[in-house]
Amino acid sequence: MDEASDDPRRIRTLAVTVEDVIAALEARSQRDRPVVLRATPPFSGRMRARLHVATGEYDESPAPLHVDPESLLDDAAPTYPRPADTEDELRAEPDTEYTVERHHDRHEDAVATWRETVTDHVRDTATVETPYGPHEVGVSLLG
Repeated sequence: MDEASDDPRRIRTLAVTVEDVIAALEARSQRDRPVVLRATPPFSGRMRARLHVATGEYDESPAPLHVDPESLLDDAAPTYPRPADTEDELRAEPDTEYTVERHHDRHEDAVATWRETVTDHVRDTATVETPYGPHEVGVSLLG
């Protein structure tokens, strides 16, 4: 059995739900919020990381481990679609008239496609930042 520790370098695998990864990435892209995936001590070999809005420093020691959701993605991951980008694409189509409704539908479709594909780009291993420096962990997607 794996012994628990105050040291986040004890973690070998982070388990996180697909929904939490998507929600964290969206919150960071849409609102520039400090949303992370948080693993709470004591740390062991396999830890569950959950969606969390980082609001400041922790008084307790050890502090939870905050993982940037983008650190779990490979370099080929699609970027979150911005409304201005979908508007530009729609306006560039010579045979399609721009309307607010058409733009809304186009953007909604782009976001749905992004949600369906972004988790295909989650790495098998990722480097996370700890108080002791970078640490490589396995990534296990749930759901």
